[in-house]
Amino acid sequence: MKNVPNVITIVRMLFAPAFIVLLLIAGTNIESPLRWWAAGLFIFGMATDGVDGWLARRFDAVSNFGKLMDPIADKVLTGSALIALSVLGELPWWVTALILVREIGITVWRMVELGDNVVVAASWAGKVKTVFQFVAISAALLPLAPLVGDSYNVLNLILMTLATIATLASGLDYLVAAARARRASRG
Repeated sequence: MKNVPNVITIVRMLFAPAFIVLLLIAGTNIESPLRWWAAGLFIFGMATDGVDGWLARRFDAVSNFGKLMDPIADKVLTGSALIALSVLGELPWWVTALILVREIGITVWRMVELGDNVVVAASWAGKVKTVFQFVAISAALLPLAPLVGDSYNVLNLILMTLATIATLASGLDYLVAAARARRASRG
């Protein structure tokens, strides 16, 4: 059981190419069954995020590998979904760029800290950000507008705005926490 959470994390990263292929084959045909499959695979992959964390805590299998790779798996899934949505013209590129700059920046910072033998686990703000991104991207992927109507597009806009704000706020939270930790270690 000690390795199961890490295996789930790795498998989650492998979902990204599969759902991206399905999404891009469906293209702009929002009513394609492949769109539903792509959305379902993304949602299932992101939902396993909670499963691997729960298993790691339940079976005392929390590892530095898991602390580092679990957020990277989230970023692989969400980042690839954002890029694909932008390629399809369904999400402005500036939103994708803003989110990816934050995600890559914090990931690189975490890797630098790892060089100092410090594993920076996900903060509460980072976990909230992931939930907002999960909900917003899932809503954007699910082809519900033809069923619900134009109000669904307004809901997507609101959700993606909230996800973007949460993404930027959590990045700021990491930077403030890092600055405080550095000051505390010096004093």
